[in-house]
Amino acid sequence: MKYGRIAGWGKYAPPKVLTNFDLEKMVHTSDEWIVTRTGIRERRIAGEGETTLTMSVAAARQALERAGVRPSDLDLILVATSSPDYLLPPVSSMIQDRLGARCGAFTLVAGCTGFVYGLATAQQFIASGAYRTILVIGAEIISRNIDWTDRNTCVLFGDGAGAVVLQASDAPTGVLSFVLGSDGAGAKHLMVPGGGVAMPFSQRVVDEGAQYIRMNGREVFKFATRVLAQAAIEAVEQSGLTLNDVDLLIPHQANMRIIEVAARQLGMPMDKVFVNLDRYGNTSAASIPIALVEAIQQGRCADNSTVLLVGFGAGLTWASAVVKLGTLEPARYALWRSIPIRAKARARAAVGALSMRVGAMLLPLAQRARVTRR
Repeated sequence: MKYGRIAGWGKYAPPKVLTNFDLEKMVHTSDEWIVTRTGIRERRIAGEGETTLTMSVAAARQALERAGVRPSDLDLILVATSSPDYLLPPVSSMIQDRLGARCGAFTLVAGCTGFVYGLATAQQFIASGAYRTILVIGAEIISRNIDWTDRNTCVLFGDGAGAVVLQASDAPTGVLSFVLGSDGAGAKHLMVPGGGVAMPFSQRVVDEGAQYIRMNGREVFKFATRVLAQAAIEAVEQSGLTLNDVDLLIPHQANMRIIEVAARQLGMPMDKVFVNLDRYGNTSAASIPIALVEAIQQGRCADNSTVLLVGFGAGLTWASAVVKLGTLEPARYALWRSIPIRAKARARAAVGALSMRVGAMLLPLAQRARVTRR
């Protein structure tokens, strides 16, 4: 069996920061109200010219460079998003073109759980032997589907993108197990009702504000606290490990209360739970990959660490995965991995040219040596 080693990782967050104090000037709310109920203090908002495409490409390029992989080496690009730039064409194909890759690409829609669904899907392609190198991206621009007069939703969401490169490995690493779930009976509790084929975009959609996210917060909270811990336990059991073997829990960053409930149900101390919710808000499918990247960068994950990913989202869906990190390179490779791909290419070309010149200089000496031996 082949495993999908996480060989590279990257993230992108828009530079524009929207704080709770900024929101106090926009809608009837307060920093204290938001922090107490959600744990969020600020979020990133995509600016003019930033799209799901541009953010995805920025995160992907970081992941490719860190993995030492060229876009032409990719066998597949898988993009998890609920906010593509267009209904058609799929943003995954646009990303493939912008990167200069020559491979298949598709978009996966599973709400906030999309990235974990994507990891599980990529692992299947690698385990079967069909592909060896896969780019998985989670990216969202939720801010453009937010009613900024609705304090129940506008305080929650932010924008961003995260990406990882999976490469085939014989060692048991990467996604060791996963659980995917769906309960469509709760679809109405978190949705954008207008703009699809059921309610095509029209003046009625605009008048009713149906192009914006609508959420029944109470029901979503009840759903999340019911499924998160159970999904996490099932994934750990399938991996053959125990919760004591988990080095870090990385939950979907939606609400601090939900995260604390899940940790308590799992019997995990909060120092084994990674949280960056306060700085990003809920970035939907980008939430878990951004948190994973930051956990690695901050040293919360080391080589061979066992990480438990768990999330919930629109659908209603849930997903969990046990991931063994085999990501960190030996020190002797660290400098080389940090060099941009183009600089590496120039260095290789220079070495190649030098070797040809040296060969040309040594050729007459070799010919003379052969004549002398004769």
